[in-house]
Amino acid sequence: MSKIHPVLYVIGAGPGDPELITVKAQKALQKADAILYDNLASKELLNIASESCEKIYVGKKPYGEYTPQEEILTLIKTKAFEKGNVVRLKGGDPFIFGRGFEEILYAREQGIETHFIPGISSMQALGFEDIPLTHRSVSESIWVVTGTKKDGALSDDLKLAMQSKATVIIYMGMKKAVQIAETYIAEGRGDTAVAVVQNASLPHKKSVKGAVKDLVKLIEDNQLTHPALIVIGKVVALGL
Repeated sequence: MSKIHPVLYVIGAGPGDPELITVKAQKALQKADAILYDNLASKELLNIASESCEKIYVGKKPYGEYTPQEEILTLIKTKAFEKGNVVRLKGGDPFIFGRGFEEILYAREQGIETHFIPGISSMQALGFEDIPLTHRSVSESIWVVTGTKKDGALSDDLKLAMQSKATVIIYMGMKKAVQIAETYIAEGRGDTAVAVVQNASLPHKKSVKGAVKDLVKLIEDNQLTHPALIVIGKVVALGL
């Protein structure tokens, strides 16, 4: 009997549409012995794996039920040594606010071979709503900011980002909508264009565009909820 060689693949599942996964990720799923999948990863991707592959849900619903990170790490170690090829399937790109690198470092400490396969980030799916991340003479760069830091506070980087011509993209910012709007208003930038986009790559997508000073009302009137991206800047108005 051959000895099991433990391997971890940390894979980005993309922004929701299962057809947006990479060919390399598809091949890794086909040979997976166990898949630990997130809430935001399309369940259709599990059908790519073999029937014998063990599929374990380890999702974290925003501000709701979640699988503790310690439990996920334990499963990575256990399944890798028990079965061999373990896929950690995470929504979007695992290295953008996804804790994917933490899991890779942990696996390496346990003597597990690791591989990273990037995914299309949800911010790239903004293009489905006619929002380019950059545009010549309009936006010279991109600031990608977390709306909620580890301590629960709004990132201080937002005040720096808003001073530039950059497109500002805020992940996990829906519960900070009031503070985001107030921050822009306080700097005299309340009329800056904003969009809130939910499930951009899926049939049930929802979005709204307006001025950042009206962010809270835009969210409430259009019944938008998390997970969603808030994007601020002149690029928002280009498709109007």
